[in-house]
Amino acid sequence: MSTFGALNTAYRGLTAAQQGMNVAGQNIANAATEGYTRQRVEQSSVSAPARGLFSGGALQPGQGVSVDAIARLGNSFLDGGVRSTSAQAGYASVRSSALQGIEGILREPGDNGISTALHGFWSAWQGAAAQPSQDGPKGLLLNAANSVTTKVSSAYQALDSQWTSVRGQAQDAVTLVNAAAAQVATYNTTIRSTLAAGGSANELIDARAKLTEKIAGLAGGTVREQADGTVDVLVGGNALVTGGSVRTLALSGSPSDRMGSPVQLLWKDPAGVAAPDGGELAGALSVLAPASGGSGGAIAEAAESYNKFSSALATAVNAVHRSGITGSGATKVDFFTTNGTGPAALSISGPADMANIALKGSTGGALDTSIADKISQLGTGANSPDKVWSGIVTGIGVQSRGAQQHQALTTAAQASALTGRASQTSVSLDEENVSLLTNQHAYQAAARVMTAVDEALDVLINRTGLVGR
Repeated sequence: MSTFGALNTAYRGLTAAQQGMNVAGQNIANAATEGYTRQRVEQSSVSAPARGLFSGGALQPGQGVSVDAIARLGNSFLDGGVRSTSAQAGYASVRSSALQGIEGILREPGDNGISTALHGFWSAWQGAAAQPSQDGPKGLLLNAANSVTTKVSSAYQALDSQWTSVRGQAQDAVTLVNAAAAQVATYNTTIRSTLAAGGSANELIDARAKLTEKIAGLAGGTVREQADGTVDVLVGGNALVTGGSVRTLALSGSPSDRMGSPVQLLWKDPAGVAAPDGGELAGALSVLAPASGGSGGAIAEAAESYNKFSSALATAVNAVHRSGITGSGATKVDFFTTNGTGPAALSISGPADMANIALKGSTGGALDTSIADKISQLGTGANSPDKVWSGIVTGIGVQSRGAQQHQALTTAAQASALTGRASQTSVSLDEENVSLLTNQHAYQAAARVMTAVDEALDVLINRTGLVGR
């Protein structure tokens, strides 16, 4: 190797060490940056030239080091695990939140729950039976009946409000997914052109990875990497992002829809139904579904349970009450009335005044209270309204508990996946300090070699031929 070749070798070592220090500095600067993946300089030795005429046939050392790339130390398998667990956690979180909201509307057990109101209602019948000639107990009975119906209707309205709120959250999630997908497509285009030009797109890939994780948490999106550096993002097996193109999502219906309206996730251009694999959108769609005999959406099924309870209460009380005589002398009068065209929970109501209350049977005397006695005992039967309500509360409580446990499991799995990835991709300050010192010493050594070669060249060029003059 010529002396000038040695100088070039030293220069290569100098630039490689400088690049190593630059990358270590980049890693240290981004040690606390969310989503940043640590980087390393990939180097390879430059081989010696073949022996030829001018080398005299002598063996020569290599020609230094080559900086081939700045590698991003990510792991597609670990990234996929984070996206998968994020989708599961997003789904479980929405369902758990919705069911806890339903459980909160029940207010059971508690003084403001329907169970307490029912107990007061049956007790009011006993009070009226004890003093049939007094208006005070009858007034308390009307108040007790009104308390039951008011709690039922207000709970139903609260469920309707919750349904509207969850639908609004789902609409916001769709907007976020579309915005993130558009950004991923933009990053795809930039990354593809950067890599094609031989540049480093590591930071761009980090930013894109954060967006794909966001999409996974919202819509259960999966990612498929391409050879040109771009990624395809799929939702329900269909492409949301392909290279630089995006397919938009939307929710069916309108924000003014009420509980019971079907809600679907739709594709635009071309139109079609999207089926998210998980994420918050899948969780929202599952709780927004219409009632279907117990297998529908949690909110609509809870509302239907209130309707069933209202019908059971009205049927049980009216069956006895119709066989009595009211204060006005009327017979076959219902105590509770419901509007058959609307939800029973919203339309159920008691008598307008005390004259419509039947305490005695059709054949009883002036002090007969057989009807009131029978109605006061309706809460103790095997198929009583109390048993129906207890079953509703138990069922919702079991669902809510199961959803909370599922959320806890998926959250733990997500945390584990994030920790596993962080152990490989996050920046270790100790490791970067070692790398920085290593490259610093390599830089100093390469500079020392360059100085030595420079001095040799100075002697060769400026002092050759001076001997003997």
